Amino acid sequence: MLEKTLKSKTVFSGRLLKVEVIDVQVGPEKRSRREIVRHPGAAVVLARRADGRFVFVRQFRKAVEKTMLEVVAGGFERGEKPLDCAKRELAEETGHQAAKITKWGYIYPAPGYTDEVLYLFFARLKKGRGKCSPDEDEKLEVVYLTEKQVDKLVRNGEIHDAKTLSAW
Repeated sequence: MLEKTLKSKTVFSGRLLKVEVIDVQVGPEKRSRREIVRHPGAAVVLARRADGRFVFVRQFRKAVEKTMLEVVAGGFERGEKPLDCAKRELAEETGHQAAKITKWGYIYPAPGYTDEVLYLFFARLKKGRGKCSPDEDEKLEVVYLTEKQVDKLVRNGEIHDAKTLSAW
C-alpha cells in the first residue's frame, strides 16, 4: 500500500508554504504524480471563559472569499512547540491567557494534498483579558458564544471551518 518516491521537485517556496511535485511508484508497473503542499503545522485552541462562554474569532479568508467564524489558531514559529504556539496564539488573537490548557491530539485537515498537522487544545481561561496583538496582516474580531449558540450555528451549517468543527 505504500508509494515509493521516485523523484521530488520543489516548484514553489513561499513565506509559509512549499509545493512539491513528486513522482511515485504505486504498483509494480504503475507510476503517478503527487502535488504536495508542505506546511509547518499549527495549534488550534477551543477556549472557554470562566462565565462558560467560548471564544472564537471572525476573520476574512481570501482563499474562500468569506468571513469565517473560527476557533483560535495559528502556525508555528521556527522551533516552536505546539503548546507554546497555542498559548501565544490565544494571547495574540484574543488577549486571553489560559489558566489550564489540555492537549486533545492532532488532525490532518487535508491529507490528500498537504502534510499540515493541526494540534488541538482546550483552554480554560483566566478571568480578565489583556490587549490583542494579532499579526500585522490579520484583522480579527473576538466573538463570545454560549454552548447553545455554537451548537445552533453548527446544526444550521453556519460554521464551515474544518478545524473549528473538529475542535467543537
